[in-house]
Amino acid sequence: MEEGKRRILIVDDNPEFTKPLEGFLELVGFQVSIARDGHTALSKLLFDPPEIVLLDLKLPDISGMEALESIKKIEADVGVIVITGHGGEQAGVDFMEAGALDFLSKPIDYGVLRGKINRTLKTRDAEARDRQFKRYSSQEPFFPFLARKIRDPLQAIIGALGLIQTHSHPKDGFFDQSIRIIEEEIGYLDDFVQGCLDFIHPPTERLFEEIDVNELISFALEKVSHMVDSLCPKISITTRLDPQLPKVRGKYDEIKRTMVNLLRNGFEAMPEGGTFTLTTGFLSDPPPGWVEIVFADTGTGIKEDDMKKLFIPFFTTKTRGSGLGLVICKRIIMEGHRGTIQIVSEEGKGTTVTVRLPVTLPSNLA
Repeated sequence: MEEGKRRILIVDDNPEFTKPLEGFLELVGFQVSIARDGHTALSKLLFDPPEIVLLDLKLPDISGMEALESIKKIEADVGVIVITGHGGEQAGVDFMEAGALDFLSKPIDYGVLRGKINRTLKTRDAEARDRQFKRYSSQEPFFPFLARKIRDPLQAIIGALGLIQTHSHPKDGFFDQSIRIIEEEIGYLDDFVQGCLDFIHPPTERLFEEIDVNELISFALEKVSHMVDSLCPKISITTRLDPQLPKVRGKYDEIKRTMVNLLRNGFEAMPEGGTFTLTTGFLSDPPPGWVEIVFADTGTGIKEDDMKKLFIPFFTTKTRGSGLGLVICKRIIMEGHRGTIQIVSEEGKGTTVTVRLPVTLPSNLA
């Protein structure tokens, strides 16, 4: 098995379909295996379980529904995308009700397929984390239950939305605008659910690694700029990144999430425009030395009364905020990396967030 590659199993008896599909998926970075019938697919699931199964409805030995039910019994965390023939949309919907996460009709658009695979991986990973979650307090069991109850209909909505788009007029501007609104709302709900789960999940077990903070921040800045394209032309961004900045030891994905969240907060605090300044530097005192990241905006600022509530779960000053972003940032920086996070703000004059990460973590964390 190639380390780091996500695994996909294609279950289809037609080599003319599977061969080019296998080539495409390998080209974009997946590890691919093929099963020509249902029983071979089930055997592969037992001995080398994939993360995604692309399941054709018509198999030479068992029905597609039998295959799906057996797949979910063997490996509950696998994400199944059903491949239907012409006119198989209703069958695809039926299979989603039986546990598939998405469906696609032949002939396949590889770009659409890749998007569905990425979305299915995200859902599959979230559900796998939900099943592994064990650190419950008296009320915490409610959150994984809530996540499942929201994500199941969301996935059905996504599938139905794809079907509607397939049969829509391609130049209907009002329709396209409505679809974008639906997609944005789906994304908002999914992010909210993930935020709730991240709030109660224990820290990840991923090992610490050497991190170039300047490089990570540049990536996060590009990511956030795409998220808030409508705001970017109004905002002047200044970066002062110390070229001699030492690397820190940390969990890359967690620190990246913190940077993205703080950048997005700063951008969203300036709906009418303003100046955003991002600075990195090294502080040698106190030992062992600290990498400092400063996020400064000239936005709306925070009311004095609200400053005391910033790290209270579900408190938010945003119309659509979850109230968990800063809470998770604090947990990642202070609890997960023994760093500090400080917020200074004045209503109408902007906000400055200062994050400090130790260059060398205590041995009990690393």
